[in-house]
Amino acid sequence: MSRKLGLTAASAVLALTLAACGGEGAGSNTDTSNADPEDLSIGVSMPTETSERWIADGNSVEEQLEAEGYEVDLQYAGDDIPTQSQQIDSMITQGVDALIIAAIDGTALSSQLAAAADAGIPVISYDRLIRDSENVDFYVTFDNFQVGVAQAESLLEGLGEGGPFNVELFAGSLDDNNAFFFFDGAMSVLQPKIDDGTLVVKSGQTSIEQAATLRWQQETAQQRMENLLTSTYNDGSVVNGVLSPYDGLSRGIITALQNSGYGPTISEGERPMPIVTGQDAEIASVKLIADNVQYSTIFKDTRLLAEQAVIAAQAFLGGETPEANDEETYDNGVKVVPSYLLPIETVTADNIQQVLVDSGYWTAEEVEAGQAEG
Repeated sequence: MSRKLGLTAASAVLALTLAACGGEGAGSNTDTSNADPEDLSIGVSMPTETSERWIADGNSVEEQLEAEGYEVDLQYAGDDIPTQSQQIDSMITQGVDALIIAAIDGTALSSQLAAAADAGIPVISYDRLIRDSENVDFYVTFDNFQVGVAQAESLLEGLGEGGPFNVELFAGSLDDNNAFFFFDGAMSVLQPKIDDGTLVVKSGQTSIEQAATLRWQQETAQQRMENLLTSTYNDGSVVNGVLSPYDGLSRGIITALQNSGYGPTISEGERPMPIVTGQDAEIASVKLIADNVQYSTIFKDTRLLAEQAVIAAQAFLGGETPEANDEETYDNGVKVVPSYLLPIETVTADNIQQVLVDSGYWTAEEVEAGQAEG
């Protein structure tokens, strides 16, 4: 996927600031503070290549690390927990100097992290918080509670004034810590509207356990939406809105709705397409937003997230401590992990050009085609 990568001037300044003001970092069994980056290697473990978003993350981290001179071992685990565990074991055995990990299951890597700690290898948790281990040195992510808030606010904006509106709730995978932040953020906005009758969850499925989607699978979301339509909306009532936490789920939900006679656009069809939210600005969903099928997505600029992972790795390998802007929120069950949170933006049809095209994240041609070039 084409991207304009590389550290911005601001990021370079931040990296220099870290080097100047950081304290003692995790270090390694071999002192890397004066080592040439070309003599150091960094293991990067990503969960899957089935999601456009994780491909972009992996490419961004790899290219930015290589631009700084590091050797990079980037591996995808195919959404298989044992595979990811084995890959990380191998990285440690081969002697990487730092690890950047986006975990499939945030509770499944304790033994790997203990081995990394024994070897003096700093561990940076990437976007998904690794839980139940003291051996997580730093966390780079977005403000995930605010992601949920923004999704809920977008849902209400799309629904407009009036009500009551029939809505259904979807959540992410329960083994992903972020899913809880997204859902809790959304419910902080939606619950008062449910309580006062503005929103009606006709299925009654309002808990995260009921709304969860294992492994964030599009097909699973489509099947659940189909079941909801069959079981709950077979009396002639219609769905007005769907809270979806991720674009892949949104597309599965939309497929189920279209197959049941909704749409094909918000303003057309016997039953108008409900307001459907999303996240990650995947190009297929951006195209749906441009075509007024999906209402919104939350844009998390993975290029900036990759920059922060690179800056954190540089700090640790230089014997420093990365700068955190949140040292209170992300308790992994054993410790509060120092974190760097990045901002988010809500994208609708009105600001695709400004947010996604003008920033170089997608080109106008990619949006028109609904697929990435190259």
